[in-house]
Amino acid sequence: MKRLMLVLSAMVLALFCSAAVLAAPVGPARARLDAFAQNLHSLTGRFSQSLTDINGHTSKTSAGTLALEAPREFRWDTLTPYKQTIVADGSRVWMYDPELQQVTVSAQSSEEAHSPLTVLTDLKQMDRNFTVSEQGERDGLQWLRLASRGKDPQFDHAELGFDANGLARMTFRDQLGSTTDIRFSDWQRNPAIPPATFNFVPPKGADVIGDLPVITTQPLRD
Repeated sequence: MKRLMLVLSAMVLALFCSAAVLAAPVGPARARLDAFAQNLHSLTGRFSQSLTDINGHTSKTSAGTLALEAPREFRWDTLTPYKQTIVADGSRVWMYDPELQQVTVSAQSSEEAHSPLTVLTDLKQMDRNFTVSEQGERDGLQWLRLASRGKDPQFDHAELGFDANGLARMTFRDQLGSTTDIRFSDWQRNPAIPPATFNFVPPKGADVIGDLPVITTQPLRD
């Protein structure tokens, strides 16, 4: 579940690099989303993430960096307390666990199909696939809730929290009542991101699991 949450978090974030401002009635949170997404082609920042189960027990906070570029490329590096790398190159999603020396690879379209939240990579589809509602102000942020219109969604809902500078928090609540809370900082809008950021080659000696062929391996540079 932790790995899936990381993938979904990055995919939801990718909406900001392919979004068009929608000509629809907007409240405070939706207005901030549209303003943050407007004319945005690439994005880098930092995140911290924790999971609280239905009994109120919270996991140790993980933290790292992220990079996104239109239309569907992203990189999500967890740096503490463990290391994990997720890279989407536009056609495949690579998940690398250095501790296990294991790489999992799948078609990006297939990975995206695991959750209705992934239609957020195109805001024009959002109102067709989600019930979108303003949630007012909480913790100094304006909140927008997205609930899937699908019959069997993996998540009860997702919420995006915006401050004056854009997206500050994102939360997911799953069907079992657990909540993932992600906080963002140090956003850089439209930086020049080296193309190699979104290219992943499995490190030498790593086990590769998945239905896509892997031709070469090489050491992973820090």
